Amino acid sequence: MPQGDKSAYTDKQKRKAEHIEEGYEKRGVSEKEAERRAWATVNKDDAGGKKSGSGRGAHTGNPAAHRGGKLGGAASASRPASERSASAKKAAATRKRHERRAS
Repeated sequence: MPQGDKSAYTDKQKRKAEHIEEGYEKRGVSEKEAERRAWATVNKDDAGGKKSGSGRGAHTGNPAAHRGGKLGGAASASRPASERSASAKKAAATRKRHERRAS
């Protein structure tokens, strides 16, 4: 199989790579670089293409699929400091209350 041949990948992996590639292109990454990064991400998530053998369909954890949380800080940063502070105080009080209940 020549280098770059994608026949060893499942349809789902191909769709996944295409979706990731589109995301990179939207952010201004060149087409070639976006494709390279997309397939690197698919390989990282799924450990390459199709694998034969029993039990190979096990869940991989999909680490790249969990990166959305890194974008979440923008939401809290847009709130006023007083609101964030009040939220933090409420959380601290809840933790303290739960700690007393547990011991």
